[in-house]
Amino acid sequence: MKPYLLSLAVGLLVGIIYSLLSVKSPAPPAIALLGLLGMLLGEQVVPIAKRLTSGKEVVAFLRTDCAEHVLGLPIDKPDEKA
Repeated sequence: MKPYLLSLAVGLLVGIIYSLLSVKSPAPPAIALLGLLGMLLGEQVVPIAKRLTSGKEVVAFLRTDCAEHVLGLPIDKPDEKA
């Protein structure tokens, strides 16, 4: 959770600096986010293609390595005590 909060804080800081300098962000937010998503997904095309052509397991790779790369590492939940 800490990296997400840090990323948000840095983004807010950059937004404030842009506002103080009267500078527009380099790209509309929706377009920028879609571009980043495309980059993350595009990075997975070659490893998936290599696995398909070599006959290696693809579904397990998608659920573990690909999912972690695109979605981030799962956040550990603290033990719930009743």
